Amino acid sequence: MAQLPPGIRFITSFSRDQWYRAFIFSLTFLLYASFHLSRKPISIVKGELHKHCAASHEVELDSYKEYAAQIQPLKKPFNTSQCGWEPFDKSNYKQLLGALDYSFLCAYAVGMYLSGLIGERLPIRYYLTGGMLASGLFTAMFGLGYFYNVHNLWFYIMAQIANGLVQTTGWPSVVTCIGNWFGKGRRGLIMGIWNSHTSVGNILGSLIAAYWVSTCWGLSFVVPGVIVAVMGIVCFLFLIEHPKDVSCSCTPSSSSKTFLNGTSRYRIQMPTLNAKENGKLQDPEMQHLLTDSENCSVSLNSSTVVSGEGRHGTSAISFLGALRIPGVVEFSLCLLFAKLVSYTFLFWLPLYITSVEHLDAKRAGDLSTLFDVGGIFGGILAGLISDRLEKRASTCGMMLLLAAPTLYMFSTVSKMGLEATVVMLLISGALVNGPYALITTAVSADLGTHKSLKGNARALSTVTAIIDGTGSVGAALGPLLAGLISPSGWNNVFYMLMVADACALLLLLRLIQKELQCDADHTLFKEH
Repeated sequence: MAQLPPGIRFITSFSRDQWYRAFIFSLTFLLYASFHLSRKPISIVKGELHKHCAASHEVELDSYKEYAAQIQPLKKPFNTSQCGWEPFDKSNYKQLLGALDYSFLCAYAVGMYLSGLIGERLPIRYYLTGGMLASGLFTAMFGLGYFYNVHNLWFYIMAQIANGLVQTTGWPSVVTCIGNWFGKGRRGLIMGIWNSHTSVGNILGSLIAAYWVSTCWGLSFVVPGVIVAVMGIVCFLFLIEHPKDVSCSCTPSSSSKTFLNGTSRYRIQMPTLNAKENGKLQDPEMQHLLTDSENCSVSLNSSTVVSGEGRHGTSAISFLGALRIPGVVEFSLCLLFAKLVSYTFLFWLPLYITSVEHLDAKRAGDLSTLFDVGGIFGGILAGLISDRLEKRASTCGMMLLLAAPTLYMFSTVSKMGLEATVVMLLISGALVNGPYALITTAVSADLGTHKSLKGNARALSTVTAIIDGTGSVGAALGPLLAGLISPSGWNNVFYMLMVADACALLLLLRLIQKELQCDADHTLFKEH
């Protein structure tokens, strides 16, 4: 019998379940990357919506405007200002651009709290598909303002509000889906890699938007909008919500099952715990890595948290019930400040680079992607460290502690030249996005599958929405504050970001103390 080709041997070395998990991992990665791809253009286009024009040349530019319109009538809309796109060509442009950011993020924050509750009660595939199609429409709608020569501020604000609301369908849906498919073992590393979709989406969004920003900025929105809509169709055709839907063996059942995924082993925790299973909790891969709620016996009576059991329980978890899960409030408030910092960079970094390095919008957009490259490594590093230490809060605290002085160095070093800016963008991206990535993925999944939920998989959607919704309040405040503070100097913006990092660290101190105390108690127990 002839030996199988190496490629076929590689394919057959993985089981059917492993291929399904790899497929869902890749699909949800691409789905949410497309969401972030559509959020990035606004930060790239800001440098085109308002251009710095010298006051000494105003008369010359005004006299030239009519002549330029005659010889190049098709290059740009006839009433494009030499200082940008009306109404963003005025001296209050920073406040107006900040209003665009705030409109999107405030709608996103408010909608996120409702999205989790709605998502529990609807099929994820339909819910996510509808959100992606609508998001594609409203993203493209902003760009159509260029082609139809729209200069009404409220048109752009309403497009941002509508897009912010429909984009809330994304995060609770993909986290719930990935949480259904993957167990708790090495969750930090798996989700750290998976969460790089945020940075990958930002990078792709920056490159796509930057390609057209100087020639036809409307396409910087229309193209990402089309991509999101197409991915919505892909979601409808291929997304599998739960392993049970395709009869995978990794489905939770009456006894604990183990399955392999490459080099990592996972266990699914059962809805009920008996004496035998309690003994298994000493296995690191059976533990929730939030030690204050699992290993140190800080738990709740399940009846106070969940009102329905199972994936298709008759009633979903309540909002207050989710808040009672240990760690939800602390991590939610921590994420508020962590996301404030991250989204300030997301929306204002290209404009800052334009001001400091005196680059055009395209080059500033390309350079800003280095922050997201650093974020990819930061998210993976945070997940890896938290898995090794089995301490989520301590890992976040360590990175937040290093982030504050790094931001100060960034504000100082970035003025010394392009090379210094490149280095600091990578370091700052890793330290700023590391805690943000860990909390929104592994921590949310840990809390959403807390033992007091008794296997209610749909509760993960509500818990995720609460944590990310609270973080989105900070995401809305950060760009708004940056728009208000930046006229007084960019240094003041960085001071604001450093204070936010310090607040995020302070909010985690209680959980960090519990993790360290639990570790000390465990060591003392082993010695005896």
